[in-house]
Amino acid sequence: MIQTKPPEPIAIAHHIDAVRVTALSFGVYAGLLGMEHGYFETLQGNVATNGLKVMAVGSFELPFPFGHEPAMTLIPNFLVTGVAALIVGLAVIVWSAVFVQKRYGAGILLLLSAILLLVGGGFGPISLLIVACIAASRIDKPMIWWRKHLPIGLRRVLAKLWVLSLVGALAYVPCEYVLGLVLRLKNDHRQVLDNLNLMLTYPMLGLFALTLVAGFAREADRRTP
Repeated sequence: MIQTKPPEPIAIAHHIDAVRVTALSFGVYAGLLGMEHGYFETLQGNVATNGLKVMAVGSFELPFPFGHEPAMTLIPNFLVTGVAALIVGLAVIVWSAVFVQKRYGAGILLLLSAILLLVGGGFGPISLLIVACIAASRIDKPMIWWRKHLPIGLRRVLAKLWVLSLVGALAYVPCEYVLGLVLRLKNDHRQVLDNLNLMLTYPMLGLFALTLVAGFAREADRRTP
């Protein structure tokens, strides 16, 4: 009997489309966060929102920055807003997981992102969805610009950083939540640029950007003969 060796992990990893995985992961993650906003909005009940800007979390706060989950909604009712955010968040998850690589994948994801923002899905998920939409628009596209303008050494360093940055980006909020519980952190409700809450989001946004660029570099390197 002829025995065949299982494929090497490196060989398997070489066939992973980093741009597609980035779009899928960030899109699904954003949809989950949008649904989380919607869930807390439904808990506030059948009451008026009193304006476009709302706090998705009402009677208690979550132990991480912006623990009241700021959002905006065109629907003047918390219950209906929450249900809408749950539905659109689920649509974002399904589209990101199954259809994002299709011909109009990026365009429809962008449309769903705008709707999610306007029905109480929160401001946080939008940063994820911006990255997901940019990545989705480049799925299966030639990475000529990246091969031409990124020095090969830098391109390979960024390519190796992709997995680490992706994991870090996806784990940032859960780690923040756990750390908030352990240290019993309180939220600073002043929505100003110099408070600790907002400053803690800067590394997260940096990880989002690094993941996108590293994904492009990885694909450029993978497709180089």
